Amino acid sequence: MVFVSADEVEHALRRENYLADRGLAVAVYLSLAMGRPLLLEGEPGVGKTEVAKVLSGILDAELIRLQCYEGIDAAQALYEWDYAKQLLQARTSDGSGEVGGLYTPKFLLERPLLRAVRAGGRAVLLIDELDRADDEFEAFLLEVLSDFQVTIPELGTICAETPPVVIITSNRTRELHDALKRRCLYHWIDYPSRERETEIIRVRVPGVEDSLARSVAGAVARLREMELAKPPGPAEAVDWTRALQLVGGNTVTEEGARDTLGWVLKNRDDLAHAYEHLAEVVAGDG
Repeated sequence: MVFVSADEVEHALRRENYLADRGLAVAVYLSLAMGRPLLLEGEPGVGKTEVAKVLSGILDAELIRLQCYEGIDAAQALYEWDYAKQLLQARTSDGSGEVGGLYTPKFLLERPLLRAVRAGGRAVLLIDELDRADDEFEAFLLEVLSDFQVTIPELGTICAETPPVVIITSNRTRELHDALKRRCLYHWIDYPSRERETEIIRVRVPGVEDSLARSVAGAVARLREMELAKPPGPAEAVDWTRALQLVGGNTVTEEGARDTLGWVLKNRDDLAHAYEHLAEVVAGDG
């Protein structure tokens, strides 16, 4: 634990160009102080994953990322044996037939969860997009987070001397179970206000003109008010600003938006809808 207050957390994140609101700073502080996993939910692109990346730099800790996906299982998250090397070893052995020699650490393939247990407090474990995994994997993960120890039948039990910092993210494509939520501290990251998004753009796009930062923040806010399948997050706002910089714009115009809209919207139907309403998107900014 290196922070004595939420204010220190907020200032540390800002020094790394991450502008956290008060609620997020308090959530990070309490997660570190209480040694509890932090579950961050919110729309894609609002900065959930970035929290773990920035925090690993602040804490000078290894970032270990477990990217979840449909069908992920315990072996892919925990460990596997390198069967190809074991087979080669067996073929080239002296014929002694010592099976135990094939189950040693040199044949063990560490996956993120085992790496995090071994690293302990020297790591930030990012469990990204947990909502994409199934219920069985979520239940398995809950067991690991409860005691931060892993039993490998051939090698014994490995325990973390001190738990790693754990950040779990979810885009809420499905509801996570109450048991996991009770194990974690919870924070919802919402879209930023227009003023905060303007500030985010200023920080993340060095040299940006103030007029362009304000114009992009306003246009993105209006896009979010439309009925889009995938509204843009702050990450897309930053990308769009950089694109508009490169084409020479100092505000969002209809022409500039038409040429660069693919940097802020990543869905064909959303693009078509926005093209039809470009005048509304750039209203007051063109």
